[in-house]
Amino acid sequence: MQHRMGQGDLLDAKGQLIEPGWARSEARRYDRSAIRASGWRIKEWDYYCILTDDRALALTVADNGYLGFLGISWIDLRCGTAINHGAIRPFPFGRMRLPASADCGDIAHRQGDIRLAFKHEPHCRRLSFDAPGFDGGRGLSGEILLQKPDDDRMTIATPFAAAPQAFYYNQKINCMPASGHAVLGGERIEFSPDSAFGGLDWGRGVWTWDNTWFWGSASGLHHSRRFGFNIGHGFGDTSAASENMLFLDGTAHKLGEVTFHLPEGPLDQSDWHFSSSDGRFEMAFTPIVDRADRVKIGPLLTDQHQVFGRYRGRVVLDDGTPLDITGLTGFAERVHNRW
Repeated sequence: MQHRMGQGDLLDAKGQLIEPGWARSEARRYDRSAIRASGWRIKEWDYYCILTDDRALALTVADNGYLGFLGISWIDLRCGTAINHGAIRPFPFGRMRLPASADCGDIAHRQGDIRLAFKHEPHCRRLSFDAPGFDGGRGLSGEILLQKPDDDRMTIATPFAAAPQAFYYNQKINCMPASGHAVLGGERIEFSPDSAFGGLDWGRGVWTWDNTWFWGSASGLHHSRRFGFNIGHGFGDTSAASENMLFLDGTAHKLGEVTFHLPEGPLDQSDWHFSSSDGRFEMAFTPIVDRADRVKIGPLLTDQHQVFGRYRGRVVLDDGTPLDITGLTGFAERVHNRW
């Protein structure tokens, strides 16, 4: 069942979701003060990923209650390498003041040697980053502008069956044309809006202790038209709606459930396969590089495998039009958290 949400507040007076479901816009108003769960369980993040056929740049600002995080990753698809660089902020408990909307409110933080700023301007999102210690002192800095076309997005609100006050409110914006540059070890690398596309993962919620999720995303061109998708599961109880969507020229096409068929053994050694309950998403994914990161501190754990590569297969739009996809750059991931 796919229930489309209406407009209004996200949470009721008890801190529970008013209306689980999906939308094509920021349908529900998030208000951190309406949460009735412990601050240890509140997780908030903004994650941007800029993709080209040759490289990817990932930028993260997260306030996960007792642990804040700034992260920069550089993925070279030609060489098959991924480099992570991060800094931890202990016990922020909301003091990082991540915005209540994906469409307004700026972020600017410095931790360790990392500086990240995500700012909204009239026609773009301006992403600035600087990490002189990146890759053992090689350094990574730059600025990316993401155009803000009036596109549909994937929005979903899901409860967690085991905890009435737990929920996940998520927005995914794909296929934003990207321009700007990065400077890596003194080399200036340009991003052009005809070949570089950004995506935003905007997450706010109250999470249970032990979770495993699966997520896939791609943004690029299909016969000169902006095309991408968002697929995933493990983000709470999705009985009201899945988060699976296609995007073509800014219009969303809603999918049913998508099953991830993972390879046996290492996730970057063999193809992944995907199938949907409605037969509208049948895709294979060939890995190039695994942006892996594992941190264990006492009982806390994050074990992340974000694998970058190329998608190929067939998708079907809402009106029944099939699209044959070949060589679309994106990623697929499996993440296990005890947090």
